[in-house]
Amino acid sequence: MNERLKIAVNTGGGDAPGLNAVIYAVTMASYRRGWEVYGIHTGYNGLLNTDEITRLTPEKVAGIVSLGGTILGTTNKGDPFAMPVKNAAGETEVRDVSARILSNFRRLGLDVLVAIGGDGSLRMANRFAGMGIPVVGVPKTIDNDLASTVITFGFDTAVSTSTEAIDKLHSTASAHERVMVVEVMGRYAGWIALNSGISGSADVILIPEIPFRIDSVCEKIMDNELHGKRHGIVVVAEGAKAEGSEMIHKSGGEEGRQEVLLGGIGEWVAREIHQRTGKDTRSLVLGHLQRGGSPTTFDRLVALRFGAAAIRVIAEGRRNVMVALRPPDMVAVPLAEAVEKMKSVPLDSDSILTARDMGISFGDG
Repeated sequence: MNERLKIAVNTGGGDAPGLNAVIYAVTMASYRRGWEVYGIHTGYNGLLNTDEITRLTPEKVAGIVSLGGTILGTTNKGDPFAMPVKNAAGETEVRDVSARILSNFRRLGLDVLVAIGGDGSLRMANRFAGMGIPVVGVPKTIDNDLASTVITFGFDTAVSTSTEAIDKLHSTASAHERVMVVEVMGRYAGWIALNSGISGSADVILIPEIPFRIDSVCEKIMDNELHGKRHGIVVVAEGAKAEGSEMIHKSGGEEGRQEVLLGGIGEWVAREIHQRTGKDTRSLVLGHLQRGGSPTTFDRLVALRFGAAAIRVIAEGRRNVMVALRPPDMVAVPLAEAVEKMKSVPLDSDSILTARDMGISFGDG
């Protein structure tokens, strides 16, 4: 394909380690083909205000592969199909500004949008594809919950950060004979909690896929006492819930936010353990530590592969697809298919079986 193309690239939703590596690969692979690359700032906001678009060159992206965050900025509040805006009276109204984004995309002469995002951002990209913007998606989420790809970049770094924190908590928990409850991210999927909990030798792992009984959690903690272990580590996914209960989320939320803001289950579990067992119990929310910092070697490599694959797909003439890792290959799957299903932890997965074989409780028995 010898046509000289103008590629746009943006990053949306929560940040994840490896975003800059994708941007680097998209830029370098495009310039080797003689194409131009333009970075759209802050999700789709840069196409509402076309001053927020930057020409990306090899010089502009030099040295960014190892950096966390994103040089383009991101947002999880700016849904262009339901954008909160102030009217003349100063009141907030929700408006659909997608047509303006489409108009600016065409006016700037852009040919393809490389949309880097998770399920929410890629659903938006799919809607823009339906309006006529050619899109190639790149899967980004620390939650690893996109079903069409074996793994998403950012996940490995988030798990590594969580595991390191759990490792450090063992020593302080042991010193004070405490139970430490660690709340990790993951939204409606338990991948981060499961992988870091197993790797960090947790006693209990609570995930959204397995509603738990708090009595069973306490039984595991007290069983430790019978075996001479007077401290405990409980890893809780933010979307975990007790049997017969709803997920806990922070009240109020943030104006314009695309998703419900989960959080608080770790504190609830810690309080219940203390009340039922009398054990000194503390809770810790790792929160955005899991999103920050330099990506691991694995995340750098897979992010670079995703970015380069996106440009190869464009060169092949394919549009409105998402690049996905299906080892050993990168493949293109229809964008609509990629966002239709969330990837939950299978209850018969080897990781679940491994945890049970080692005596880790999921609070279900």
